[in-house]
Amino acid sequence: VQLQASGGGLVQAGGSLRLSCAASGSIFSINVMGWYRQAPGKQRELVASITNSGSTNYADSVKGRFTISRDNAESTTYLQMNSLKPEDTAVYYCNARRVTWPITTYWGQGTLVTVSS
Repeated sequence: VQLQASGGGLVQAGGSLRLSCAASGSIFSINVMGWYRQAPGKQRELVASITNSGSTNYADSVKGRFTISRDNAESTTYLQMNSLKPEDTAVYYCNARRVTWPITTYWGQGTLVTVSS
């Protein structure tokens, strides 16, 4: 499975961005898609995830501001980010997981999101 993330950039606080993650390869094996982020000097953390059935999970810090969605026909997962805050500044990584044996995790390259105050 290959993941191609895009959509990062520089935005002012209060603004919006939409990240995209295009998946290719053996995507039929993937159960969960997600977005993680890593700010300078901090550990990588889960931002949001979505299962094949559409169940979503969000970090408390982004609930009500971010929305994860997926277009199965296009094999693309999106992260709509609204009301951005400077603390959202990070490199955002697309993630795909197979939760059945063999459990496997795939990562896309990061895309930088910078929110200016």
